[in-house]
Amino acid sequence: MSPEIVLSPEAAVRRFLRSLESPARILVAISGGSDSTGLLLALLEALKAEPNSKISLCAATIDHDLRAESADEARHVAALCKSLGIAHVIRVWREPKPKTGIMGAAREARYELLAGAAEELGANLIVTAHTLDDQRETQAMRGARSGNPSTGIADAVLFERRVWIARPLLSCLRADIRAFLSARAVPWLDDPSNEDLQYERVRTRAALAGEGAPEPEAYGADIRLELSRQAALWLGRHFTLPCEGLGRVAGKGLEAPPDVLGYALGRLAAVFGGQRFAPGRMQMDRILAFVSAGMPGRMTASRAVLDLRRDGLYLARESRGILPLVVAPGEHAIWDGRFVIENSSSYDLTVLARSATPLVVTGIQPGRAAHLPKAALKRALAAQPRILVAGDANVCMNSHPDVSLTRYFALFDRFLTRFDLIFAERLAAAFGMRPYPSPPLSLIDGKAI
Repeated sequence: MSPEIVLSPEAAVRRFLRSLESPARILVAISGGSDSTGLLLALLEALKAEPNSKISLCAATIDHDLRAESADEARHVAALCKSLGIAHVIRVWREPKPKTGIMGAAREARYELLAGAAEELGANLIVTAHTLDDQRETQAMRGARSGNPSTGIADAVLFERRVWIARPLLSCLRADIRAFLSARAVPWLDDPSNEDLQYERVRTRAALAGEGAPEPEAYGADIRLELSRQAALWLGRHFTLPCEGLGRVAGKGLEAPPDVLGYALGRLAAVFGGQRFAPGRMQMDRILAFVSAGMPGRMTASRAVLDLRRDGLYLARESRGILPLVVAPGEHAIWDGRFVIENSSSYDLTVLARSATPLVVTGIQPGRAAHLPKAALKRALAAQPRILVAGDANVCMNSHPDVSLTRYFALFDRFLTRFDLIFAERLAAAFGMRPYPSPPLSLIDGKAI
């Protein structure tokens, strides 16, 4: 979003509710801190002022089980919600905690648990209480890591193709939210981890303290959205899938403006490589330099091989680092960041890369293989999955009715920001995948989406 003005919690929530496609049931993620408590109360007050609204609330608290006090804090929130007449559930992150990257792992677990709670309570939208202060911190952290301007926290994100998550308070300051709660004599909980300088965000918050209200973003969402639109048009005009696992960009498409070409090629490389993130700035500079030179050759980025030929650019997964995966009966798993395997059979299955020989061409019209670069074709087919009964290389299960094999975009299918939705939709169509669910919002920041 582009916070050209700072809104009060009440104004931000009213604007958000007007944007919703009614009817809606909203799950509020509430920790008991000031931001999430303020979000819940502001939503409740706004809906009480509209007694005929077809929008309802429920809530969930995620206990990350990282501190001894967390269970009592969750119960405190449950009591608050009960007093307000709001259905509420507590979900606990019980899995073993990693020794490093705890904040990232906690974030992943939190959204997984929230999505499950939303399904249980019949909610079709989750809201979280990220603020303008959080936005400022995120932009500072991302800028320090990459040197690039950032749109920061997205105002709407699709999680696992299951449920949209919105952030109604991104135009609000934490101080105003606390003033809103204090005026109503509503207390909140303070998480001591918010003062622990071992975390990057806490150090960034301390460094930014005293600098006043955040300035409007230098690189706004409108720019990012327009880039996504232009890249989607580019994709429709210049990108094809000659066969499974092999993408082709027509030579004319390589003449696109650098910002559009960089956006599209970076995301294509991540999709073919099964990566969750597009290449960083330095690697994208290398990619664009390689393409603009126009000399036939190959380079690797994000585990994808970019093979530049006279008739265009071919993309495929590189052959290295493709690890086997065992999927137990009744389980599903993601293989190589590119495919979801669901095992409804009674066998343990092993998923591994298909051998480069013999060359079996599938998913391509007869005779067309002769017009494709043989090395690129072999590379693409060799990286496709082969599903076997564990311990028996002679029993292939790729076409078995009890085994489902679905294309997966690691870049988009876990977290898809609304900034990238237009491009992701066009890419999914190119791969023959089902469309992404549309956000249950008609407007964001008063603008059509």
